Amino acid sequence: MFLHLYSIILLCLFLTYLHKVSVKTGKSISIPCLYESKYRNHVKYFCEGAKWRSCNDVVKTNTADPSGKYSISDDKNQFFFTVTINNLTNENTDYWCVVEINNGPDYGEHFQLSVTSGTPSLYVDHQMITGYIGESTTIRCHHSNSGEMKWCRLGRNCVTGSSGSIDGTTVTTYMSEPNVFTVTMSGLQSEDSGWYWCAKEDIQIPVYLTVTEKPITSEASFDLKILIIPLSVLIFIVIVVLFIWLILRNSKSC
Repeated sequence: MFLHLYSIILLCLFLTYLHKVSVKTGKSISIPCLYESKYRNHVKYFCEGAKWRSCNDVVKTNTADPSGKYSISDDKNQFFFTVTINNLTNENTDYWCVVEINNGPDYGEHFQLSVTSGTPSLYVDHQMITGYIGESTTIRCHHSNSGEMKWCRLGRNCVTGSSGSIDGTTVTTYMSEPNVFTVTMSGLQSEDSGWYWCAKEDIQIPVYLTVTEKPITSEASFDLKILIIPLSVLIFIVIVVLFIWLILRNSKSC
């Protein structure tokens, strides 16, 4: 019974939190931290260090980081806060996502950054992507080692095979080329906005998807350009005809 309960706890933690992210030296990375809805109005913070009792607070939701290395934002509707770390070094390896608990010990979840001077073992073309309602979006996850790939949503389920769904949205995956795991999400809805990640063994790379209405300004601009040329030609012809008519009229009066 205890082992069964322990397995459920581990599964929930895997679906909820990041464990290890690979990133290149000097780059930036955004990390999502999920929390329970009851902590919506609590202070959240980021703590650096391998051990919980000795880690150092680097940024809080109620205090900005004066150095500019860290920034933090709290989405109280989806119950996660996001920390962005800039100009990463080999010293930036262990962190904790922490919720400040009033009149009690704070709650934190540990994760690691694998900072390398070479190519990260798992990375995406863009960490922040935009999709349009009713359409599809594709994410390319580059990896260096063989093994099973997964596409997961923060706090939700994962798709491990060639197809599946997350919150009712269809997900298909395939290897589009060697060492590139391609994920396509179809029939997007605004509710699909949020944090996802590619996962391979114990490495993940988070991706934030924003789903919005498709802008129509570009199409309107394109249609206007199509009309401008023939209208210009027509106006020119009218001007020329009027000019000739005036000349002929003047010549007859003389």
